[in-house]
Amino acid sequence: MAAFQVLCCYSPQPRQVLELTLTLDAGATVAQALALLQPKWQWPEGQITAFGVWGRRVAAGHVLQSGDRLELYRALLVDPKVARRQRFKRQGTKGSGLFANRRPGAVPGY
Repeated sequence: MAAFQVLCCYSPQPRQVLELTLTLDAGATVAQALALLQPKWQWPEGQITAFGVWGRRVAAGHVLQSGDRLELYRALLVDPKVARRQRFKRQGTKGSGLFANRRPGAVPGY
């Protein structure tokens, strides 16, 4: 069987990304790759909620191919929409987003 390489990516916490290249046998699945990764990265039980290849969610039985990027996803702590609203409220409307470069005399919000 021919061996091939897969890039594995995992973010244990915000602003931290771990990358590792695995060499797998032909026909290897996501579950087999996870079994090889677990001793190296040691994520807490239940932290990995899903996985994907190049940003598309896949099942554990998905067969990996040469050059795939296997991504391990953890649960979100905060809904992104809620986080954006809180950040906008904290920054205010004067210095962020569409309102940062307002023309003199322009209608607010445009």
